[in-house]
Amino acid sequence: MMKWICNLQSSKWLDFSLLLLVAIVWGTSYGVAKDAVLYYPVLGFLALRFCITSVIFLPACIRLSIKDIMNNIKIGIPLGIILLLIFTSETYGLSKTTASNSAFLISLYVVFTPFIQWLILKDRPRKNIIIATILSIIGAFLLSNKGQSFRLTTGDYLIIFAAVMRAIMVTLTKRLTQNISTNMVFLTSVQTGTVGIGCLFLGLIVCFHQIIVVPKNITFWGDLIYLIIFCTMFAFFVQNFSVKRTSPTKVSLLMGSEPVWGALYATVIMNESLSLFSWIGGGIIVIASLWATIKD
Repeated sequence: MMKWICNLQSSKWLDFSLLLLVAIVWGTSYGVAKDAVLYYPVLGFLALRFCITSVIFLPACIRLSIKDIMNNIKIGIPLGIILLLIFTSETYGLSKTTASNSAFLISLYVVFTPFIQWLILKDRPRKNIIIATILSIIGAFLLSNKGQSFRLTTGDYLIIFAAVMRAIMVTLTKRLTQNISTNMVFLTSVQTGTVGIGCLFLGLIVCFHQIIVVPKNITFWGDLIYLIIFCTMFAFFVQNFSVKRTSPTKVSLLMGSEPVWGALYATVIMNESLSLFSWIGGGIIVIASLWATIKD
């Protein structure tokens, strides 16, 4: 499937569809990951998820030249370190704040991206992008907080840090892969390998006795396989693939609809109830994403 995607011609609607699909599968990942970490420590779970993904993608380097391999490694390791910071900050931030605050604050990366793109790529955001980012944040606030106010905690600041890192990663992926021969499958392998090894190292330090006992529960492995195939392999490959063909801001806006799909998953699969504020907020995010893509 990855090879098929790579061979497709450039298309605005192809990129839109792929990124929207990433937002959908990432929206489901919250419930699935929440179930998985009931059986295994977070760092151990992340180490398994990303190390296995990296190994699966690794054969992509077989036909690459030494020069191409080194180019991908030079790009993939820095991006992988940023990805490691994102996942560890999100995880520990979530443990120190509410889920609603986390969902809202991580969506701030949609707002941060145009300005980080301006800073790094010297690409000034257009008026419609500014409007769309503002709408996205209003929608995320209504969706996640149901119209209520909140105060920032230590966990909230960690989530904000993760949001900044998300925006930096999307923009740097665009910057680092421009005018350089990259293999997106191998690049994803390097990125996920960096995250997996980093989480394993941290896990052995923080929770050695728990992490060395790998669970045998079927539910855990079912959750892990789903997250590896759809929420890691497919999602990060598409992000790397699409950000090279479109603007980082559009990528962030489309994937900023992730909370909407998370809410739908929670309602349909997990039988959670959502308020009118939540549904209105979700609709605003979808409209903002469409507005940014169609008007660009």
